[in-house]
Amino acid sequence: MQKSYKKYFALFTLPTLIGFSISFVIPFLLGVYLSFTEFTTVTNATWTGLENYIKVFRDRDFLNALWFTVKFTVVSVISINVIAFIFALLLTRGVRGTNLYRTVFFMPNLIGGIVLGYIWQLILNGILYPFDATLMMSPTYGFWGLIISMNWQMIGYMMVIYIAGLQNVPKDLIEAAKIDGASKFGILRNVTMPLVMPSITICLFLTLSNSFKLFDQNLALTAGGPSKGTTMLALDIYDTFYGRAGWEGVGQAKAVIFFIMVALIVLAQLLITRRKEVES
Repeated sequence: MQKSYKKYFALFTLPTLIGFSISFVIPFLLGVYLSFTEFTTVTNATWTGLENYIKVFRDRDFLNALWFTVKFTVVSVISINVIAFIFALLLTRGVRGTNLYRTVFFMPNLIGGIVLGYIWQLILNGILYPFDATLMMSPTYGFWGLIISMNWQMIGYMMVIYIAGLQNVPKDLIEAAKIDGASKFGILRNVTMPLVMPSITICLFLTLSNSFKLFDQNLALTAGGPSKGTTMLALDIYDTFYGRAGWEGVGQAKAVIFFIMVALIVLAQLLITRRKEVES
């Protein structure tokens, strides 16, 4: 039977490989090629070498968007994971109505980013209205508006993952630590956290990648305003590609740089956190 599987393995995986190549590999390679050209359509591309990449790093809008995205990612990753982990701890201690709380906290993740962005735009502008302010008055308001909406959407999802990790921590180890005189903080730090590292790895991966790639909420909540002060990288790439005539190649170069940067950061995070994982 095993020999039969090996014999026909390539045949059964071929449709998937063809679909993956058509939908991802070929467009990705074509996009990398187009980043070195000047084009308006794929059929009239003219090779320009590194000119597009030079323009990218001379583009102040791109550098501002990069800095804003890094700040947003750092704050959102820390806040989402800390709050989600605290909620997970509370909801694994026999609190009445735990299943209801889990469902309610998870539900925001089911709402699309565009819809969520417009909802929070109305809510936050309503809160700021008595103070004669709006999200578009200052990049600071827009920044914290994005943080709030991202937290509201992601905390419940991360909480569920942390709960799954916490429920797999052997109770015998916790009881043994208590008998040895360990404090609650000591148990959390030396017993619970190491055993929950696989969940931490997953949650950090998801929050890092989603924060860097955020587009829909940025478009709906602030659209990059005021004066592009809240433009994130994904929105800047979109504006460059579709909003600046003759800059399609530059927009493609930004997308390639964006892909490489996010891939390197996420891979580094996975390598670091996986080394700290221990078996229960």
